[in-house]
Amino acid sequence: MILFPAIDLKDGHCVRLEKGDMAKATAFNTDPGAQARAFADQGFRWLHVVDLNGAFAGKSVNGAAVEEILAAVDLPVQLGGGIRDMDAIATWLDKEIARVVLGTVAVRDPDLVKTAARTFPGCIAVGIDARHGRVAVEGWAEATEMDVIDLARRFEDAGVAAIIYTDIERDGILKGLNIEATLKLARAVKIPVIASGGLASIADIERLLEPDCQILEGAISGRALYDGRLDPAVALRLLAEAEAAGP
Repeated sequence: MILFPAIDLKDGHCVRLEKGDMAKATAFNTDPGAQARAFADQGFRWLHVVDLNGAFAGKSVNGAAVEEILAAVDLPVQLGGGIRDMDAIATWLDKEIARVVLGTVAVRDPDLVKTAARTFPGCIAVGIDARHGRVAVEGWAEATEMDVIDLARRFEDAGVAAIIYTDIERDGILKGLNIEATLKLARAVKIPVIASGGLASIADIERLLEPDCQILEGAISGRALYDGRLDPAVALRLLAEAEAAGP
């Protein structure tokens, strides 16, 4: 079970949104590299980075900030936000991004995702962001009628490394993970699933360590880490103890 600390980038700064609303952004750090180093020093094994401006623009906007993060730490980084074509995917992987997260393009052009997963084995994740079980795209600004599980099943056996499932209604408001919906998705596909949206406290970590959640690859935490509601030392210790104990 991996706990991924989130670095969401808006105008070069580390921010958190409420329910994906760019007008409701709280800035937590003006130095993305320093924030990445802080997470590394706390003992995290991965970073989850999102170019929020890029998600709306459909192309990289906070590239310089992402490169600051890559220069600052020696941790694997998964990056999403505005990555919509093979050239962009290849460019970021060449810069040693460990895993590219494809969201909007997974709806618009699923064949591109499948091609990318075959071309770059283990390096492509699909981001599925949803409101009330329906997929949202274009930085969560546009709703679709597509069901989350229907979209996920498009990528079975395509070589996708993971699905990152975000409940938009919970994102950034500390209401707890939507475990029920996340597990429903994880049981419906063979692709590893990462939970995102709403992780609020150590209670969420304890819930993730329950037997039914062992099918999940991990979870993403943002605001709870930034505002101190989640103690990283305690969370990582619980995860390490569970890993050492085995199944």
